[in-house]
Amino acid sequence: MAVTNSHIEWTDATWNPTTGCTKVSEGCRHCYAATMAKRLHAMGQPRYQNGFKLTLHEDLLDLPLRWKKPRRVFVNSMSDLFHKDVPDEFIRKVFSTMNQTERHTFQVLTKRPERVAKMANDLKWTSNIWMGTSIEDMRVSNRADYLREVPAAVRFLSCEPLLGSLEPLNLEGIHWIIVGGESGPGARPMNPKWVYEIRDKCQADHVSFFFKQWGGVQKHRTGREIDGQTWDEMPKRDLSLG
Repeated sequence: MAVTNSHIEWTDATWNPTTGCTKVSEGCRHCYAATMAKRLHAMGQPRYQNGFKLTLHEDLLDLPLRWKKPRRVFVNSMSDLFHKDVPDEFIRKVFSTMNQTERHTFQVLTKRPERVAKMANDLKWTSNIWMGTSIEDMRVSNRADYLREVPAAVRFLSCEPLLGSLEPLNLEGIHWIIVGGESGPGARPMNPKWVYEIRDKCQADHVSFFFKQWGGVQKHRTGREIDGQTWDEMPKRDLSLG
């Protein structure tokens, strides 16, 4: 699980210079990464010998430098780069790699945008770095306020699993929203009304909208269409920035 071609609809590959995390809000209750880490640990996968305990992988820091073909890269699908146990210097090394490989687009997603905002001035925000935060319901909507403080070329929200209406959410300064229902055992239901609210708000505010899935215990049964249409909008990368 160092890097893989990804089945996630909105990216091409994953890069995990850190693995492991801790739960911070309701969106973490059925964390797929924790479940996968437990499985990989049981299989004897060496990078998961610590299970889901936060682990740094120094040997993977320069991996994107070796990739010649441009790709969209989800950074830390199995962790959170801005977890409190990741040293500032390690984060700067990850950013250095991203800064050196502008042929790739890096999609960094965190549930801890307050730390991103605190460190923002010490990091180099080249245009290939997209910064996002997860918002599953209005209880954590303040994460968007921290994200707005970050000078990334693209700021995005991952509303997956979507657990409640985000109707009052302010989309100012946000360029892209990903929406999806929870999937797998114990999946909590997503009200279609919540999805339509976000889709319509994105259209009104000219924010790119990506619908990942309806979710459910068996997500392949519910698919990812809204009224017979898939929504795969992506923000345009402006290479003049950063």
